[in-house]
Amino acid sequence: MERFTGSFTQQEPIPEAGIEAAIAVLRHGRLHRYNTAPGEIAETALLEEEFAAYTGAKFCLAVASGGYAMGCALRALGVVAGQPVLTNAFTLAPVPGAIAALGARPVFVETTANLTIDLDNLAEMAAKSGSKILMLSHMRGHLADMHALMALCNRLGIKVVEDCAHTMGAAWDGIPSGRFGVMACYSTQTYKHMNSGEGGFLTTDDPQLAARAVLLSGSYMLYPRHRAAPPPEVFETIRLDVPNVSGRMDNLRAAILRPQIAMLDDRRARWNALYQVMEQGLAGTEGLVLTSRPAAETYVASSFQFLLPDWSADRVRAFVARCAARGVELKWFGAPEPVAFTSRYEHWRYADPQPLPQTDRVLAGLIDMRLPLTFGLTDAALIARIIRDEVGQVAQANDLTVEAVPLAD
Repeated sequence: MERFTGSFTQQEPIPEAGIEAAIAVLRHGRLHRYNTAPGEIAETALLEEEFAAYTGAKFCLAVASGGYAMGCALRALGVVAGQPVLTNAFTLAPVPGAIAALGARPVFVETTANLTIDLDNLAEMAAKSGSKILMLSHMRGHLADMHALMALCNRLGIKVVEDCAHTMGAAWDGIPSGRFGVMACYSTQTYKHMNSGEGGFLTTDDPQLAARAVLLSGSYMLYPRHRAAPPPEVFETIRLDVPNVSGRMDNLRAAILRPQIAMLDDRRARWNALYQVMEQGLAGTEGLVLTSRPAAETYVASSFQFLLPDWSADRVRAFVARCAARGVELKWFGAPEPVAFTSRYEHWRYADPQPLPQTDRVLAGLIDMRLPLTFGLTDAALIARIIRDEVGQVAQANDLTVEAVPLAD
């Protein structure tokens, strides 16, 4: 019986250029983004300039986390306590958390079987709630039809903030993810497409929103030191009215990240190669349904999802346990209680979630798996074989009392 022995949480090392730049920052000690020597440009300011160029955005702000970026974007848009904010039901906890942290009210929208936001339900929930803000989560790197979504939101007067934590380097119809809404938020947490442990970006083309975000992040009156921000005159009329909600990125993390921007396209190609091997290995597996990737979507597949539709909870639980016993770490979005990073909308009781039957049917059989770049193509093929085998074993089993298969020494 084949067994996988790799780690699903081991990332690639930081590139040598990032290590060297980080050591230089540690040696001179100027970690704070506004602490610079005469004539010196801060690593954080350079990072913002370079990431803006990569995405095509006019303005970029580097911040402490992707969650902070989302909260900052909502504050910049003037979201206040009690205000309804639309968002995907299929997402991760930091998204509704960013909404709730402002005292605003998350309004969850149904999910399609292809793991994207349901546009018909989006229109319905917008009408019911009166919300004019959508925090759109490109959850696990699955992009909705962005032209159709933006046409709907424009018709309804809804401003879109894109959560691009899982789509850094992705695109729809050739347009980069993050370039559709009024603002976009990115994460550089360890398991994302660039790794600084924690960190994030906020991008926009709107000078007023950009200026508000910079002031919110804790620039004090040092905003002229930003190189990917509006000119100082944009700040003048608002600089005393915007509160400081400090969430700056520091020069150490910026130094680690700067060399990784140039690696994003290569990383996308490598992730997608792993993903395609998984797809090929699982295609045609009876009882297992793969998500489809539209031709218009340029994806970045740092994770892999599939559905086990109409499986009982006991059968899914037995399948996940048997795969774990063979070294394949899977996450199940239908589990009754949150496990580690994995939770679903009904677990977020602070958001007062209402039942979403379509999403419940999808999540009940949704299996999720990381695809770290420390895996090779032969690893992906082995993992696919194990999953395929265990789907067949569990689908045919009459006795599900054994939660895991024994492993040979």
